[in-house]
Amino acid sequence: MTMIGVAGLGRMGAAIAQRLIETGAGVVVWNRSAEKCEALRARGATVAPSPAALAAQCDVIITILTDAHAIEAVYRGPDGLLSAAVSTRLFIEMSTVRPQTEQALARDVAAAGAAFVECPVGGTVGPALKGQLLGFAGGEAAAVERARPVLEKLCRRFDHVGDVGAGSSFKLAINLPLAVYWQALGEAYALCEHLPIDRARMIEIFQETSGAPNVLKARGATVAEALGGKSLGPGLFDCDGMRKDLSTMIAEAGARGYQLPVAASALAVFDEASAAGWGARDCMEMPTYTVKRRS
Repeated sequence: MTMIGVAGLGRMGAAIAQRLIETGAGVVVWNRSAEKCEALRARGATVAPSPAALAAQCDVIITILTDAHAIEAVYRGPDGLLSAAVSTRLFIEMSTVRPQTEQALARDVAAAGAAFVECPVGGTVGPALKGQLLGFAGGEAAAVERARPVLEKLCRRFDHVGDVGAGSSFKLAINLPLAVYWQALGEAYALCEHLPIDRARMIEIFQETSGAPNVLKARGATVAEALGGKSLGPGLFDCDGMRKDLSTMIAEAGARGYQLPVAASALAVFDEASAAGWGARDCMEMPTYTVKRRS
């Protein structure tokens, strides 16, 4: 049996590990906070005491980490993944970071004799548990084909979009319209909040318009509840996570000679919301924050 390791058990990493277990794969997990491993241990995963121990046990290693600093620690730290003998291993890196981070990592993985594919994914916990993510693979064709059997367990669609770095570019691009949309929806709602129309009906109307994204069509009722004052609890994709992504998008665009004024405007509101205590809330609550911040 091919053993698959998952390092990084945030909401998405844990969901990916659970999905792999449910498909019958042998799974080894590691997380800096060891308590996050216990639910997966109960489902049949083996828990590794360190990234190096995980790499030693697995043929394929998936990482989905917070940022470039976490990648540095998990891969290159004293007991990191690359401190083990990893020749012939395949690494599939799924974090949302700048392309240059993945390119530098790919060089180090190759120097250790292993194969590397970046494949950041679109989707949240629900699609991850059902194997319905969208994957954006970057890397050599042979490595991507080697990763295919694993990625097909996780993704309803994945595309090989270019060399290492291309996947990161694509992931940042697909997240940008969503981040901006939450701000735009809040501003749109402010224009008609005063009308004598039920909140849920109003969102249903928005769902039918040409400007509605898939997320509103799928989660419109939840957005309407949030606009009515219901807290959604810990975010599936929280505001602080989106802030990190927006900052990454703006930095990457700047390195390529572009400005992103719309993204920068959205980031300013996300920053303000985080400072007001909304950082851990789901991004779907951002329209509510926009309405609350009346001038």
